Amino acid sequence: MRKLNGLGLLVILLAATSLMSQTSTWDQDYEAALKQANKEGKYLLLNFSGSDWCVWCKRLDGEVFSQDAFKDWADDNLVLLLVDSPRAKKQDPAVVQQNRALMRKYAVRGFPTVLLLNPKGELAAQTGYQYGGAEKYVEHLQELIAKDKKS
Repeated sequence: MRKLNGLGLLVILLAATSLMSQTSTWDQDYEAALKQANKEGKYLLLNFSGSDWCVWCKRLDGEVFSQDAFKDWADDNLVLLLVDSPRAKKQDPAVVQQNRALMRKYAVRGFPTVLLLNPKGELAAQTGYQYGGAEKYVEHLQELIAKDKKS
């Protein structure tokens, strides 16, 4: 059995901290997230993901959603909902049922799919993975929100 050196242990701790901070910001209850978005006047971002198998979902999470530039902006402007369809991770049956219903409702056919709902719960925009990292993704979302507010 190999022992971890100080650097190896640090890497594991940082990875665990990153995962914990990410999961604490993403809701999994659609109705609660919708109510929060309405109450706070924020857009609701639905991240349809296959978190444990979808390569592009993992890239979107790693390059955008787990980055401070996105998290800082999202804290002030969005309510975040993870609509996950994992293959290996176990989920509460109610969450599985809710997520399948949301996929049908919004005709989601692939992963990752990202939807923005306005504070009233109306579909404002649909997007997915975008090249360029967190700052570019924030700009992209800002453009989608601005376009929705004009219509």
